[in-house]
Amino acid sequence: MRFEPSSAWLPALALTFNAFTWGVSWWPFRQLEAIGLHPLWATALIYGAAVLAISAWRPGAWGALWRTPSLWLLVAAAGTTNATFNWAVTIGDVVRVVLLFYLMPLWAVLLARWLLHEPLTGGAVFRVVLALAGAATVLWPAEGGLPLPRSLPEWLGVLGGFSFALNNVLLRREAHRPESARALAMFLGGALVATVLAIALSAQGSVPLPPPLAVGWVAASLALAAAFLLGNLALQYGAARLPANATAVIMISEVLFASVSAVLLGAGTASLQLAVGGALIVGATLLSARH
Repeated sequence: MRFEPSSAWLPALALTFNAFTWGVSWWPFRQLEAIGLHPLWATALIYGAAVLAISAWRPGAWGALWRTPSLWLLVAAAGTTNATFNWAVTIGDVVRVVLLFYLMPLWAVLLARWLLHEPLTGGAVFRVVLALAGAATVLWPAEGGLPLPRSLPEWLGVLGGFSFALNNVLLRREAHRPESARALAMFLGGALVATVLAIALSAQGSVPLPPPLAVGWVAASLALAAAFLLGNLALQYGAARLPANATAVIMISEVLFASVSAVLLGAGTASLQLAVGGALIVGATLLSARH
């Protein structure tokens, strides 16, 4: 497909919609938690509804998924990404979580070397160093000590970023698989991993059981599922019509949407330290997109 700049505005708008959907998704998850629905249960319900929609739309996707064992790695990676990210932005400082989540250049270089056998170039090493410097700046404690994650949301953000990088590497490796099967794998992972975690932690008493059925929270969950489905369709539409580096650059706007909305609504803090660390992390991501 030939890239025509004059026709790029609609795919770019579709990608921006996807980034906006993910960037502000923390807010509806917090509203659901306020009425008693833990983000893990909410993720299980939302992605379960999306799986049903994909199954009705493309029933043949199940056959392709069952016949392709390698896609089940994508199920695990996508599921871990969604469960950890949604949980982290619901209970933690959204700005810090999103910045730690976007340490993808660090993980992507290492995973691409391992799974795709890509060479470890000087540019790749520089992006790793830049991302690590950004993470150290974001995590550097005021009282001194090692710049490591110090809370559950921060650890979840780091784990989510790693699994997201793995998700992206696996998508590249499985790019020849049917699109519907890959989409089903990603949404099925979101439902399965969140459900397993929610059940296990509920049994331990760490996560409350879902509240009694009510029109309000069920309708809100289904609306969020529809938004994620539309975002996924928008991503696939835009990514198929723009160069990969342009897609990656536009998707980084998720950091802007998440940070600005969180600061304005009191779910995140802004500081010079976060700004410097964020600039280093986003810079590493932009270099990865250019590469």
